[in-house]
Amino acid sequence: MWIRKKLKFLPSVFVFKFNMFEAQEINAEHKDLIHDVAYDYYGDRMATCSSDQYVKVWDKNKDEKWTLTSSWKAHSASVWKVTWAHPEFGQVLATCSFDRTAAVWEEIVGDTPGPGKRGTRHWVRRTNLVDSRTSVTDVKFGPKAQGLQLATCSAEGIIRIYEAPDVMNLSQWTLQHEVQCKLPLSCLDWNPTLNRMHPPMIAVGSDETGAGAGGKVFIYEYSENSRKWIKLETISSITDSVHDIRFAPNLGRSFHILGVATKDVRILNLAPVEDEQSAQSGLTKLDIQTAAQFDDHGCTVWRVCWNVTGTILASSGDDGCVRMFKMHGKKLWKPVVALKGDGNEVPTAAEARSTSQNIPQGTPVPTIATQTARYIKLGSISQPSREPWY
Repeated sequence: MWIRKKLKFLPSVFVFKFNMFEAQEINAEHKDLIHDVAYDYYGDRMATCSSDQYVKVWDKNKDEKWTLTSSWKAHSASVWKVTWAHPEFGQVLATCSFDRTAAVWEEIVGDTPGPGKRGTRHWVRRTNLVDSRTSVTDVKFGPKAQGLQLATCSAEGIIRIYEAPDVMNLSQWTLQHEVQCKLPLSCLDWNPTLNRMHPPMIAVGSDETGAGAGGKVFIYEYSENSRKWIKLETISSITDSVHDIRFAPNLGRSFHILGVATKDVRILNLAPVEDEQSAQSGLTKLDIQTAAQFDDHGCTVWRVCWNVTGTILASSGDDGCVRMFKMHGKKLWKPVVALKGDGNEVPTAAEARSTSQNIPQGTPVPTIATQTARYIKLGSISQPSREPWY
């Protein structure tokens, strides 16, 4: 499984492989900060976007090397996010930008020049969504079962849900819903659950820094009765700026798991509660509990993402590391590994504390500073005391 790392300062992308912890550095050739990296459904294609206003698409070859196949200027300002649609709808991307627009792109493949050769490829802008009056901060395609839907959020505090009535004509999109929030929004995610008993659900986060703003994560659900999106919960326990938010894939759990990137890493359990009130209203009542909270980065956390089973959460932050946390029970999560950009392991926060506690008393202060400030490779993670990865 591949994990992406969001780099705040360098125009390069690092790709990690879970099972071997191999690192591959790709010179993305962006001329400014890279804001987002996204894989397609199969993990064989990768898209990047940057403040240089460009989007680049990379393909993985037979040698598992990433090669640049397309590059184009997508917006007239910084491109914040890029995301892939389900392959059932073709090779389709969506982007959003500081220029107050979101765009939908489709790849067109030309005639094959000969046996064993690939036709020329280029990306065409199918539509430009211009409803926002401020920066569009995130964009996500909805679950495949709901058709071709697209959600955006903006700094003006509005969630917009678009739908393509004809998936064969991506130049036509209709604005289905506008959901007003009280705070500027920075990120959103759809609940990808496969259970048809669960109505469509979206989580959004705000990076508002003003004092007294309250909770910064909001949960919305689509009500079939009112044909509107209704706010179910405001998660008041998260009051710091939220930079990323992701639902875990749900392969049969009776509850949802939400990963949040804020000043630390938060993992929340959202359990539907069945009672008379929820049955009458048709809205889900949620029992929200914090399953885990990790300050291992010791700084701002920018991105979180899940493995395919929703049992391992990876995060990246200003410490320049990708850190992974594994589920050992409904409310038991443990840090399992931390990786630097070169693929080398560094101690997890718990291992670093254990190392510092084992420093003999009387050690000169300069030596202590050197030992605690340096990243030390303690060994591979395949230790008997740890469970196998799943």
